[in-house]
Amino acid sequence: MRRATVWLWAAAALSLASWYTAGYPWPICALAVLLLLAPLRGLVRGRRYTYAWATLFAVPYLIFAVTELLVNPRARWVASLSLLLVFAWFCAMVLYLRTSRGHRE
Repeated sequence: MRRATVWLWAAAALSLASWYTAGYPWPICALAVLLLLAPLRGLVRGRRYTYAWATLFAVPYLIFAVTELLVNPRARWVASLSLLLVFAWFCAMVLYLRTSRGHRE
């Protein structure tokens, strides 16, 4: 499950970078991806604490994707892709936390 979480993190980061194709300025896209680097080290190492706070960290990305999906017709395709990938990343983190419950740090 840890590998799937890291792969979904990478896919979500790429989807955020693709917002440039929907007309967003590249510095905003770069900032979104750079902020997403914060939990990467703990995700790769399998630290439960990082998985716990990273679920909360994913929520603003989910809110942004839902908002753009509803109000921005030009960005609907990239918003739906981002929503799908960030939600899958969120679910993978929660699933990892549930399955690794017995392994405390």
